[in-house]
Amino acid sequence: MALTLAQLWGWLSDDRVDDGLLEWPPDVGALTAVLLERTHAFRFVVSPPAGGTWPPADFSSRVSQAAAQWRQATEGDAEIPALVQQNWDTLFARLDTPIADIGSGRDWQACEAALILHAIADEVWADPGTVFRAQALERLAGTGSLATFPRDRVAHLPKSRTTSVGITHRSLSRYTCTTTDDIGVVWDRAPLRRPDRGPIRRHANILLLPWPLRISQADFVPVPGSVQRPEREPFGFFTYEPSEPLDLGLVDALLDAAAEEADAVDVVVLPEGRLDPAQITALEDLLARRGVPMMVTGMRPNADGTFARNAVHTSVFLGGRWWPYRQDKHHRWFLDAGQIETYSIAGALHPAVRWWEAMEIPQRQVHILDVGGGITVAAVICEDLARLDGVAALLRSVAPTLVVTLLLDGPQLGSRWTARYAGVLADDPGSAVLTLTPYGMVARSRPNGIPPSNVVAMWKDPARGLREIPLEAGAQAVLLTAVLDRSTRYAADGRRPADDATDLRLAGVHQIRATSSSSPAAGAAPSAPPMSSADLTVVTVWAQALARADDREAVLARMSRTPALDILRNLASGQEGGDTDLARVVEMAWRAAQEAVPS
Repeated sequence: MALTLAQLWGWLSDDRVDDGLLEWPPDVGALTAVLLERTHAFRFVVSPPAGGTWPPADFSSRVSQAAAQWRQATEGDAEIPALVQQNWDTLFARLDTPIADIGSGRDWQACEAALILHAIADEVWADPGTVFRAQALERLAGTGSLATFPRDRVAHLPKSRTTSVGITHRSLSRYTCTTTDDIGVVWDRAPLRRPDRGPIRRHANILLLPWPLRISQADFVPVPGSVQRPEREPFGFFTYEPSEPLDLGLVDALLDAAAEEADAVDVVVLPEGRLDPAQITALEDLLARRGVPMMVTGMRPNADGTFARNAVHTSVFLGGRWWPYRQDKHHRWFLDAGQIETYSIAGALHPAVRWWEAMEIPQRQVHILDVGGGITVAAVICEDLARLDGVAALLRSVAPTLVVTLLLDGPQLGSRWTARYAGVLADDPGSAVLTLTPYGMVARSRPNGIPPSNVVAMWKDPARGLREIPLEAGAQAVLLTAVLDRSTRYAADGRRPADDATDLRLAGVHQIRATSSSSPAAGAAPSAPPMSSADLTVVTVWAQALARADDREAVLARMSRTPALDILRNLASGQEGGDTDLARVVEMAWRAAQEAVPS
């Protein structure tokens, strides 16, 4: 029996296919996106079937007008646009139609209606400061999807860019994407601010610490009793336990040296597995006192069971607090005889054994951090960049501005695997990719017949291509300057391009050498954030809506009643936020939203 439109949409929506769905554009966007992907009818925007034409007359203007009205309708200020209702009625009358008829183009009216509705639902997102957007992002923070449907069936998500080449289902949308893979998405927002200097607008300075600078083979430790099947293709498990201590005095001195090259350090990045939780706390304390508002590092969490998790720890300093975010690694590192010999660690791990990283494999999840200014960041670890599974597909759909890949690997050369897989994301969807590995691993890497290298990092973006980043003799860190450029969003469905995206491109590389190292003064122990990261996201999106609103009272009337949003109400009305921890955070978010409004 052929699958019908009613069956497909009924399963996705939990049997809620009726006119009530028109009250929430992300629901319609999700349904039409799945239909167009499942049937491959997205191809008709560039190759219509016999008897069909695309796009319709005055398509871009009509979509833009309908989207604006639909946005107003969600806020109770307008009726559902006629163009939306008309095309919804066309599809609703064909609920019993096999979706194969849409995929073949035999039912062109249904194809056309789905393409038009999809375009309008996507274009609703063109205005960044609306009540609708704040409501939708509040839903996203709470459920992992903009749509109201069961998250394990379909998720509708924001996206940062669309490639201008090729044609896939992703090519039809420039603001949103849809996935039916049951992979959790955590989308957080934390405005990145320089202390007393406001939001980052023109460039960002990234300090790479490719540490440990020395790694010994004793840092690779076989798990006792883990070798199995010794008689045939034996395998076992190992842990990575770096012995080189974290030198906070050297970090402090490197920040001083970096200050001679740049106006500020905005982000500090360390490789895979570099820090344990206690070291993270100590480094965050130092960075807070030095005015560095963001850190990305590999983390070795304390084991809760047999194996520990390998994770990325990202944190943002806002409102006097560090806000922590975590992305787990999903794929174990496998060391074969060739790699063991390349890194000269046979004294620790016998090359006759196939060694797997002793790491718990968690449920798949992707974390996206919106740091403001149109910049979204995803951080992954090593093999997660290379495995073409659901996580990789989700990253291509969400299309973060920057993908940071933390490694425990050899030199980051343009001829190696990291460059190939970074090129995939740089081409489609057009993300910039930064990789970083410890110099200690680079120094140990001695492949047969290949000269030694000092390349610890790589940057690749669609505009400037690939750049290898070495750690030169005597340097302990590298400072990158990335320029923020306004760029164009495309949609293959015939809408006019929109110049409202942000790109990052590498504009400077500086070797940083510390002339001296001393122990930094101890700081106060950090206190816990006064609210969750999801609540911080909700406060920031509503602050943006208020800052951009012509009628603040209308926005205030739509806001939920929570302690944090009540403080935001007072600030928007000209009252003091108070001196509590919660009030300070909300006030910082409110100030960041006001400063981000174009003059």
